[in-house]
Amino acid sequence: MAVDSAAAKRNAVDLTFQSKTRVLNLGGHVGFDVLPDQLVNKAVIAGFAFNILCIGETGMGKSTLLETLFNKRFDSVPAMHENQSVKLKANTYELKESNIQLKLTIVDTVGFGDQIDKTESYKPIVDYINTQFEAYLQEELKVRRSLHMYHDTRIHACLYFLAPTGHSMKSLDLETMKKLDTKVNIIPVIAKADTITKAELQKFKLKIMSELVSNGIHIYQFPEDDETVAEINRTMNGHLPFAIIGSMEEVKVGNKQVKARQYPWGTVQVENETHCDFVKLREMLIRTNMEDLRESTHHKHYELYRRSTLQQMGFSDDESMSLQETYEMKKQEHNAELQRKEDEMRQMFVVRVKEKELELKEAEKELQLKFDNLKKQHTEEKKKIEDRKKTLDEEIVAFQRRKATVSAAAAAAGAHQPALAKRKK
Repeated sequence: MAVDSAAAKRNAVDLTFQSKTRVLNLGGHVGFDVLPDQLVNKAVIAGFAFNILCIGETGMGKSTLLETLFNKRFDSVPAMHENQSVKLKANTYELKESNIQLKLTIVDTVGFGDQIDKTESYKPIVDYINTQFEAYLQEELKVRRSLHMYHDTRIHACLYFLAPTGHSMKSLDLETMKKLDTKVNIIPVIAKADTITKAELQKFKLKIMSELVSNGIHIYQFPEDDETVAEINRTMNGHLPFAIIGSMEEVKVGNKQVKARQYPWGTVQVENETHCDFVKLREMLIRTNMEDLRESTHHKHYELYRRSTLQQMGFSDDESMSLQETYEMKKQEHNAELQRKEDEMRQMFVVRVKEKELELKEAEKELQLKFDNLKKQHTEEKKKIEDRKKTLDEEIVAFQRRKATVSAAAAAAGAHQPALAKRKK
């Protein structure tokens, strides 16, 4: 009831404020109609940032496509199929077109799909996206913020490269998309679309969209709320996923040089819409919806992460509590939790000390028992040695006696022999 009453009061205040707001007609030109021009000038001076995440197995042509999209060769190194885990590699480039500066960051998923066990291949990607969200949130929560100078590294668009199998999506792709669709704007593309026929390609597109819907995966839909681009975006949404081909090689076709891939059977032109959807992808990603991708990242995906993180920290939209009160309440909960953990640790320490004392007493008893046994054995051995010594001493005495007796007998016999000799003479 208290909450309903507070809500009613707020609505009443809003209605009162609206009733007091009047629309006035100006008597002449004031000048605030140039405010959009001021915003444009400031934005041009500051420059723009756009971050693309490329997900796909090694050898899908991710680097080639990005180079073709921005008509610029990047310093990318081909990856090998030898990675034990998925690693994300980010490279930032300063691009300039006319007087517009763009700080482009390309993030590649090195080693994606190369492992035998692919069940956790999505985790490094999710962790990377959350890390960028967390870095921006920490910058927002600083006392001295500098967001106007902060290099925003949040992912604005995710180009998800699908293998041109012509059958169905891989379980790895479905699982990864499920984990990412609430964190990033996913734009699925069919890589190396020149490897399957047009009929197979059309069936494959329908199969992909059917699997995405049946698995509850939400990909990025080009916005249709802006009347200036609603019609083209509506049309392009029907072409998803885009079948693309990338190439920086120029081939002479007729009287002009075009980007193409040349085969023994013919030439596939990158910018020919009858050959692939590269032009559609470039139109949608760069020329029409780049700003919407940036806004969608900030207002949808980042806002979801921010709200979840702040709620875990104890903050909420409850207007009955001020920020200070929320902070104090969370502080008390934190201190209570610390006290509880401290008590648990103290009790655990006491228990472990008692267990250790018991172990030491048992060990002491065992040592004492061993000592007593050794002492007993020592006493017995000592007694045996003393008895043996006594026996030996007695044997020595007896031996000495026998020796003396023998010596005396020998001496008497020696004295008796000369006397016999004299009598014979």
